[in-house]
Amino acid sequence: MKNGQLLAEPTLKTTAGSSSKLLNFLIDMKFLLKGKVLVANVLPVFTAYWLALHFHGERFADHWGVFLLTMIGSTLVISGALMLNNWYEVDLDQKMVRTQKRPTVNGNFSLKAVLWMGIITSIVGLVMMLFTTWEATLYSFLGWFVYVVLYTFWTKRRYTLNTVVGSVSGAFTPLIGWAVIAPVNHIVPIVLFCILFIWQIPHTLAITIKRLEDYTRAGVPMLPVVCGVPVTIRQNLIYIITLLPFPFLLVTSFGWFFFSVAIVLTVGWIILAMKGPKTKDVKGWAQANLRFSLIYLFSLFLLMILLTSSIFN
Repeated sequence: MKNGQLLAEPTLKTTAGSSSKLLNFLIDMKFLLKGKVLVANVLPVFTAYWLALHFHGERFADHWGVFLLTMIGSTLVISGALMLNNWYEVDLDQKMVRTQKRPTVNGNFSLKAVLWMGIITSIVGLVMMLFTTWEATLYSFLGWFVYVVLYTFWTKRRYTLNTVVGSVSGAFTPLIGWAVIAPVNHIVPIVLFCILFIWQIPHTLAITIKRLEDYTRAGVPMLPVVCGVPVTIRQNLIYIITLLPFPFLLVTSFGWFFFSVAIVLTVGWIILAMKGPKTKDVKGWAQANLRFSLIYLFSLFLLMILLTSSIFN
């Protein structure tokens, strides 16, 4: 028995140690890939892919291969862009409280490793997208290029318009999913592009107000850092109001129920945004806006998927 215990205990410790290392690695990857950001970018790819199948009379079961290529390839391209963003912005992240768990900051991953991971992941993702369609590959590259080059390398440290530039990159995601099935000359992907572009701006402004001290300490020229919180609150409201016309453009495609839900969500967000100038708890208001922005986006996309599912037709 003693010999058995002596043999078993090191084995158990080795197994536990391996499990712990794997868990820590996965946690590091979650922070490196900005978990929620990755999901928020992959969801529109899937949604647009699904909608393209529906509006072009295709069956999901007939396109499993291209579906897997699309989801894996686009996820890799987005992941590669996020890795390169973390690699380049490590000096900023070191000054910000909210980014201290990123492996580029705590030293769990070397910067050289992250750089090569970002490059290789981006290339593999784009190569996989080449096996779908040229148009989808083009949108994948454009989204990557805008985020990495125009946003991360160029505007992030120089201009308050960095938020607008960054929003362009995320807006390409529904075009990727749709273009795998058919050319993007349909009202649905074009409107989704516009919604995502506009949505990202108040979503990001809410984050910058909530983390104002972080961005100020890091010297990032975000709108509230340069122009102040009152100006940011007003612009936040303007961007949300500009979302109002888009449900009208989608009535023919999704029906009046979708239109009603979209209008209610948009008006609810506008009402919340209008409370900004009068609030005494700006951080709490920003957190509420941030939470509502996510509810808005996920609700619209989920509803689009459900309304075009076979159980509703």
